[in-house]
Amino acid sequence: MKKIEAIVKPFKLDEVREALSEVGVTGLTVTEVKGFGRQKGHTELYRGAEYVVDFLPKVKIEVVVSENQIESAIEAIIKAARTGKIGDGKIFVTAVEHVVRIRTGETNESAI
Repeated sequence: MKKIEAIVKPFKLDEVREALSEVGVTGLTVTEVKGFGRQKGHTELYRGAEYVVDFLPKVKIEVVVSENQIESAIEAIIKAARTGKIGDGKIFVTAVEHVVRIRTGETNESAI
């Protein structure tokens, strides 16, 4: 099992969710986050004063998938989240050693 964490632009959330659903991913967790990468924020004008916005709003999507779903899930996220502009985001994949469904006690693959 693998955990896929994708940091994407907020307006791409629905497209990514739909794309993951189409490839068979049944559950996900979404967190509103702030951060920056190469784009390093931007400047904005508010009431005549210019100020720097260091951290940009992003959305972190977390899914746990079986080994045979990894590539299709990653491809779905990339296809749905890509705008071609700086700040599209990143995808991180890590190993998951153990999963337990609290309600039923199911473990690992059956708990996903």
